[in-house]
Amino acid sequence: MNIFEQLESCVRTYSRSFPVVFNRAKGASLFTEAGAEYVDFLAGAGTLNYGHNHPVLQKALVDYILSDGITHGLDMYSSAKEAFLNTFHDIILEPRGMGDFRVQFTGPTGTNSVEAALKLARKVTGRSEIISFTNGFHGVSGGALACTGNEHHRGGMGASLSDVTRMPFDGYLGEGVDTTEYLDKVLSDPSSGVDHPAAVIVETIQGEGGLNAASYDWLRNLERVCRKHKMLLIVDDIQSGCGRSGRFFSFEDVGIKPDIVTLSKSLSGYGLPFALTIFRSELDQWSPGEHNGTFRGNNHAFVTATAAFKTFWKDDVFASEVRRKAEMLRKGLSDIIRKHGFKTMTLKGRGLMSGIECETGELADRVTSLAFEKGLVIETSGAHGQVVKCLVPLVITDLQIEFGLGVLNECFAQALSEQQRKAS
Repeated sequence: MNIFEQLESCVRTYSRSFPVVFNRAKGASLFTEAGAEYVDFLAGAGTLNYGHNHPVLQKALVDYILSDGITHGLDMYSSAKEAFLNTFHDIILEPRGMGDFRVQFTGPTGTNSVEAALKLARKVTGRSEIISFTNGFHGVSGGALACTGNEHHRGGMGASLSDVTRMPFDGYLGEGVDTTEYLDKVLSDPSSGVDHPAAVIVETIQGEGGLNAASYDWLRNLERVCRKHKMLLIVDDIQSGCGRSGRFFSFEDVGIKPDIVTLSKSLSGYGLPFALTIFRSELDQWSPGEHNGTFRGNNHAFVTATAAFKTFWKDDVFASEVRRKAEMLRKGLSDIIRKHGFKTMTLKGRGLMSGIECETGELADRVTSLAFEKGLVIETSGAHGQVVKCLVPLVITDLQIEFGLGVLNECFAQALSEQQRKAS
């Protein structure tokens, strides 16, 4: 038994799928102690949009550390925070018509950002009910978990999860059914049993839920329902934000303007813990210290995030490359579907957050297991683990995309052949 199995809790997951010891990483490649190289189609579950150890971000961080820059400062002012706020405002918020948004530094993870968003919505509106959606995932702390649909994660709470009403996400009831009409109906009916909500929380692309991408029309209709019923619209952009969709925010092409947005994962750009809740300025009704945390500002993350914004987001060049790579990836996935399962497989997701939905979770799991044997790190998602999920670093090379697609093609062929042999 190794030291990990001896001391680490049984709650660990990724190490079970990838049972090797990694000791080095660069770009979209991971290297083990034994010297083996793996192409990374996981990217820290979306935390490493700019790859592992990007040289520009790495230099900015090392220079800052060597200058004895502030590491931890609660929510005190620091030069690193000042540079981050100026850059975030000038490069990200202002050009997107969000220059009036306030920035709240929450605890360091996505679930902290969601908790702050829910708490603020309830405080501002004076209402407790939240609307969330089937297959949504928002974190595993109490309030965020109440909004999460997954039975496995909810079961770990050991307590009741209340003040949330679940509604069907886009496509949940089949094609041609606009589920926002149902939401509007129950909110308009005083006998529906659904209390007037403080807010709706939604992922434009459901990552853990199976790469379900809401249509633009559905999202626009959802915003209209929110405005009609005077409830806040919270977009959880923790996994689908920071460029993953082909724009910095996943809702940019939709034409909606959320009241509150949650950000984390690739926000730091370097895999450092960092989360924000941003919201319209008139919603900033917090009293000093009313929502706080010891690690509500990671100065090292401020440094790398600032470098990432300046390096990748000053113009549309990087985002345009992401969109090109997304077309390449999605075409390759479509080719695999045509070869191996056009009747039983479906292309899912949007941008560089795409994958293949299989007929069963067993098939998807076998494909990802075989892929690891062939040098590809990739996971599954969905209610039954039925989606082979490609969450590649946005800086991945064309050759690495081609390698991953080639591996997946081989693995689908082998897994389906094994399946047929068992059935015969």
